Amino acid sequence: MKLLHVVGARPNFPKLSPVHRAATALGLQQVVVHTGQHYDDAMSANFFRDLGIPAPDVNLEVGSGSHAVQTARIIERFEPVLIAQKPDWLVVYGDVNSTMATAIVAAKLGVRIAHVEAGLRSGDRTMPEEINRLVTDRLANLLLTPSTDASATLRAEGEPEEEIEFVGNVMIDTLFRSLPHAEATGYAARVGADGTHVAVTLHRPSNVDEPERLTAIVNALADIARSRPVIFPAHPRTQARIHSMGLDTGSIRMVDPIAYHEMLDLVRGAHVVITDSGGLQEETTALGVPCLTVRENTERPITIVEGTNQLMPDPTRLAAAVAATVRPTVRRSPEGWDGKAGERVAAALARRP
Repeated sequence: MKLLHVVGARPNFPKLSPVHRAATALGLQQVVVHTGQHYDDAMSANFFRDLGIPAPDVNLEVGSGSHAVQTARIIERFEPVLIAQKPDWLVVYGDVNSTMATAIVAAKLGVRIAHVEAGLRSGDRTMPEEINRLVTDRLANLLLTPSTDASATLRAEGEPEEEIEFVGNVMIDTLFRSLPHAEATGYAARVGADGTHVAVTLHRPSNVDEPERLTAIVNALADIARSRPVIFPAHPRTQARIHSMGLDTGSIRMVDPIAYHEMLDLVRGAHVVITDSGGLQEETTALGVPCLTVRENTERPITIVEGTNQLMPDPTRLAAAVAATVRPTVRRSPEGWDGKAGERVAAALARRP
């Protein structure tokens, strides 16, 4: 059996790693295609290195662009690769443009599609990721879900039962495997994270591209930083935007983007994490770290129902929420978040030659 994995952006890489490792153990032939949706070393190459993933067999080097431009480039450049490789399965991950674009190509060429992390929904079609999820799940032949509520969502949408398989959360496999490496980086100590600190990540356009909202978020973070360390690995574009707007960042410790293990070291000991990332909502739940998600909704409601996540649509409430947060003494982990999801994904594929 031959699997062709597609990744394209930072959130995909920790999901690929456990699946690739488990498929290797089963003796499956594998090809990795990197679309180049995230194209610099900080976003891409170091993830392959740190997570023990072989270098991509193919890099489409699509680079940045609007959603339409990027999707079109991926479709155009991926089609000849898929024709040449002739895999038994295209395996796609998450909800980035690369996921949807390559699924469209595979569906038109009659190649079976397995979607890892299927069935997640925010209910908000203004989010490009929601469109990517919906399209990919409609086209996929095998829907590999990270949580039982995702399986229920797919059933409610009319997907055939035989195409739905609950496997658990592959990203948590990578999280557990990476904890010793994260601690070994010593990153948190180097930046002054002392267990009272707040770790921040923000990347969604609705937060970083809207001047009024970005101002409210930065003001809230500066307020929090008066009483505890606030460490914010921020994309250079976000940093430039904050500075061009003349926002007062106070004592916020703004740093350039960091590698996966360094970020994990920063997050694992945090008093609270402030984010708009879907992946961090899951990671903080698995780690038992309180998370404040600066969004109106989430496609990962299980992190609220069974985890440590709390939606924070109004950023002016962040300082009060941080002050009121108490780190839980008992860690709850959703079913299937046990470090063995990658093995279940590989087994599900191997059963369908």
